[in-house]
Amino acid sequence: MARATDKAAPDHRYTGTRTLRVEDPRLLTGTGTYVDDVVRPGMLHACFVRSPMARARIVGIDVSEALALEGVHAVFVADDLNPGVREQWYSLSGRDDPDTPRPPLAEGEVRFVGDPVAMVVAVDRYTAEDAAESVVVDYEPLLPVVDYAAALECAESVHATHPGNLVGQLGGRPMADLAPVFDRAPHVVSVTVHQQSYGPVPMETRGIVAEWSGPAGEMTIWAATQSPHEVRSFCARLLGIDEHRVRVVMRDTGGGFGQKVLPQREDMCVMLAAVKLPAALKWIEDRQEHLLAAGQARHEHGEARMALDDEGRILAATLDHVQDAGAYPTPSPVQSGIAVGMLFPGPYRIPEGTFSSRFVFSNTSGRVAYRGPWQFESMAREVLLDTAARRLGMDPVELRRRNMLRREDLPTVNFNGMPYDDITPYETFEQALEMLDYPAFRREQEQARAQGRYIGVGTCTYVEPTAGATPFHGTEGATIRIEPAGKVNVYVAGGSCGNSLETTVVQLTADALGVAIEDVSTIQGDTAVTPFGSGTGGSRSGPMTAGAVAETAAGLRTRILEIAAHRLEVAVDDVEFVRGRASVKDNPAKGLTLAEIADIAYFQVHALPPGMPAGLEASGRYRTPHLMIWANATHLCTCEVDVVTGAVKLLRYIVSEDCGPMINPSVVEGQIFGGTVQGIGGALYEHLVYDDDGNPLTTTFMDYLLPTAADVPTIELGHIETPGPGPGGHKGVGEGGAIGSAPAVVNAVADALAPLGVEITRLPLTPASIVALLEQGRLPGTVTA
Repeated sequence: MARATDKAAPDHRYTGTRTLRVEDPRLLTGTGTYVDDVVRPGMLHACFVRSPMARARIVGIDVSEALALEGVHAVFVADDLNPGVREQWYSLSGRDDPDTPRPPLAEGEVRFVGDPVAMVVAVDRYTAEDAAESVVVDYEPLLPVVDYAAALECAESVHATHPGNLVGQLGGRPMADLAPVFDRAPHVVSVTVHQQSYGPVPMETRGIVAEWSGPAGEMTIWAATQSPHEVRSFCARLLGIDEHRVRVVMRDTGGGFGQKVLPQREDMCVMLAAVKLPAALKWIEDRQEHLLAAGQARHEHGEARMALDDEGRILAATLDHVQDAGAYPTPSPVQSGIAVGMLFPGPYRIPEGTFSSRFVFSNTSGRVAYRGPWQFESMAREVLLDTAARRLGMDPVELRRRNMLRREDLPTVNFNGMPYDDITPYETFEQALEMLDYPAFRREQEQARAQGRYIGVGTCTYVEPTAGATPFHGTEGATIRIEPAGKVNVYVAGGSCGNSLETTVVQLTADALGVAIEDVSTIQGDTAVTPFGSGTGGSRSGPMTAGAVAETAAGLRTRILEIAAHRLEVAVDDVEFVRGRASVKDNPAKGLTLAEIADIAYFQVHALPPGMPAGLEASGRYRTPHLMIWANATHLCTCEVDVVTGAVKLLRYIVSEDCGPMINPSVVEGQIFGGTVQGIGGALYEHLVYDDDGNPLTTTFMDYLLPTAADVPTIELGHIETPGPGPGGHKGVGEGGAIGSAPAVVNAVADALAPLGVEITRLPLTPASIVALLEQGRLPGTVTA
């Protein structure tokens, strides 16, 4: 339960103010409750035996030595757990959506290094790990499919059910339809961008505790999750029990970024095994496991093409996109991957275009959602725009100005039929340039080049879909209960993983009811008491929670006014209710506190207005009528590249964003800061590397590099405020930072090295890769990477 401190604006509204985060007191003092803090009587601990091979046939498994160790309770293999699966599908996709294979434990064949083969259950984690080392698995090596880009032409199949390794494909109109436009165009520019595999890497790894009550036939789960209700639904389907027999509790979760929305295979194993055990079962992933098996993202490439006229106006654009799905993607990448092509036009006037996307299995860790999982559309488009500008001899800023959507162009649809409105890409673009003083930077760049220094500037402008009206995400519920003492509890589904949803809820509720914020608490993350919700994902929490709270509070506030008017013997219109006190407009001294009104509602029911029910509690559910609510931003980065060492130093980083009216500017800015740093990591540092045999080479933070505070400059923010069509005009902001940052950094490095004939098309931009480019650049011709 969380409370907020009083930081009301002069008009007594909390929305739009920098109210202190209600989560911070417990988190900053180390008193939060993460899943590893959960202790149950007699609790047992799980450890997985994982494959050391990328692809092999399982010939046999000998668990006898492990079972003989003191403290070992059980060792489960596929034959023990997999037959217990009743149904296995995600609410996000639906029962009938084609999905990919996803057995709890490897069955017959292992398909990536880290594939769970067996699960050891013991009295503590130490014993379980020792026993896992005693499990003997006999493998028959098979030829792995490691390079997803070549997998479609490979004779080997990751899954026998998918010969040719194609998970699925989709696209727009045939590419051939646009051939006449490209043939007639004065200029055609093409670039193939390769983005490396990297992952969400939250501070807290995955974890789950499952406790089965046999006599009651009930399951209680404590989970590190973004979606407690989805975990409940999935577990009920998995075990074939009624949904109300499953309770999921999610307290504090140390980051999710999309990876923790859906249960994965290890979670399934714990759920299935718990039914067979006499006590609760806990599994906490260690960091090496996480880098091996929690999932990868961003691994994809695509050829982006653009036709332009002599003035630099875009005539058409296409994207031929291929994405690595790994061995066991969660969820199926086809459904989420369509956004790459649909959003490829971005915030630009592009009359015609199309896309093709293919999703391919490989013998590597499965693809998972990661903060803006369609981010490649911005990477491909924005790198292509900078490349086109250089080929045409134009400044990249001028090329964008000639093609960017402006207010007078709205509403509009992109060439894929996606409707745009309530966005300000041109305004954020110009604001970011003004914050930099772009002309001054170009003058500084000329001087630096004359001195043998290489500095550059890059931008990325994008539109971000938030709060989409999909069947799973399209509604959100809230329950507001005013207790007899006049304090307020608001119940929402939750799923907060650091995105300040508790703070957001108490601010919205205090304003919607008209009460003091210190009198509002929120209860989240417990499916036994909170209304159903799909959790945090898709940048939906702000606008959808605002709708749920507004829908629920409106009727409750009306009842408060009616009770006060009845007791004060005045008309309802003569009563105002501010900061928890009802008063008569022309006689402010005459009034009632919310505690006095609650006392009437609960204990003086005879004094209620005729026909009014006792109590002060209401539940409501908001259903968005909008296909999606659009946010947008421009990222701008300047950097210096050391052409001897290849080191990249970021000089300035600017973000101008439009997420509508901000519920809490500090929360918004925190979301932008965090996402931006993740994108910087993707551009310069992070890489889940596999060798040719499918062996992962980055399984610790010694090898998998993350950006530190020393690597990131102060992030400067500008705000443009355009209300969206939803409640309060609020828009989502959770994913944008991670979408726009990597392309901006790539373009800045490319701009710095442009005089050396280098074009950058392959990530990450490590010092070694830049040095290699520069060495190649000394040869005649332009070098690309």
